[in-house]
Amino acid sequence: MPFLLAGLAMLGPFSIDTYLPAFPAIGVSLNATPIQVQQTLTAFMAMFAFMILWHGAISDAIGRRTVILAGLGCYVFASLFCAFAMSIKMLWLGRAMQGMVGGIGFVVGRAVVRDLYDGARAQRLMANVAVIFAIAPAIAPVIGGQLQLWFNWHGVFFFLALIAAALLLLSWLYLPETLPRSKRQPFAPGSLWQGYRGIFGSIEFILLSLALAANFAAFFIYVLSSPVFLIQHLKLSPQDFGWMFAPMVCGMVLGSLANGRLAGRLSPRRTIALGYLVMIASSIGNVLLNLWLPPQLPWALIPLFIYVAGMALTMPCLQLLAMDLFPARHGMASSCQGLVQSAINAVVAGAVAPLMWGSTLTLALSMVSFMTAGLIAFGLSLRMRRAT
Repeated sequence: MPFLLAGLAMLGPFSIDTYLPAFPAIGVSLNATPIQVQQTLTAFMAMFAFMILWHGAISDAIGRRTVILAGLGCYVFASLFCAFAMSIKMLWLGRAMQGMVGGIGFVVGRAVVRDLYDGARAQRLMANVAVIFAIAPAIAPVIGGQLQLWFNWHGVFFFLALIAAALLLLSWLYLPETLPRSKRQPFAPGSLWQGYRGIFGSIEFILLSLALAANFAAFFIYVLSSPVFLIQHLKLSPQDFGWMFAPMVCGMVLGSLANGRLAGRLSPRRTIALGYLVMIASSIGNVLLNLWLPPQLPWALIPLFIYVAGMALTMPCLQLLAMDLFPARHGMASSCQGLVQSAINAVVAGAVAPLMWGSTLTLALSMVSFMTAGLIAFGLSLRMRRAT
């Protein structure tokens, strides 16, 4: 189960990271400017953020398995559409279609975890999924760089279609239905309005979701800016993306393993506080290094490794704390949490990253700013919890 759920969750990061090394080739092939190519990512993230709101609610109504299988089938079609795109506008459309279903595994998979387990067992399973999931950001750009070298950028989207087809087959064979009919919620306007109003009306839920999203955005801005960060600032080639993503995956694995070991020993909120200490030290250190030293390996990447470890330490606990506020609607709560994160990611992709990737110092300042926002949101959620 951890391997299958991690594979489903990896589809989203693969959709984002795999084609990053092909940005220059896409621009040349489709006669598009760098900003137009960047907007293919924005098209994906915008639709990802919009549709993620509905995946969980639909799975609460008709079951987890049906939604995952249908979503994977649609993703295969969308990936093939991108592979055959003949203009940048066609690629925008194909990426938007990918975004519509790219978050199904991420959202519904978390609901599956919460259907099966609670407490420390749920935290451990989420941490185990995160360990496997952490491989995606590291290997996706490396694979994408090689595919672009061997088959041009079209091969990247054929590869994504193949991955989705394999996940579709494995889910058909091995994914059980974890939501019994007796616990399903009607997909009707009245019920949906009541559920969404309750979730988005919970200030504690919003604060926890914002903390999770801001922590991730501090790392994600480097992923989005990686073509500029690595090729222009660090003078690496598209085939050298592993220099950045390998340390990140090591940090993600380290933090996720630590989270699993701490489950049941430290409370989730104390575990989150420990993760913030790591993120504060790494993000401030990143700014100081960029003030004192020129952007070079290895010190340009060491703070990212440390930060991602701290972020991974907080992620499962923040996700579970938010979902546990609504035990009867795990799918919808997962969707709403994903919407907050994806909406912020879309803004970062479309507006913040192009403004901040001009220098390594501005990227470092972006990291510490997002981390601080996440820390404030988590602190306010703690204050609210103590008050109630």
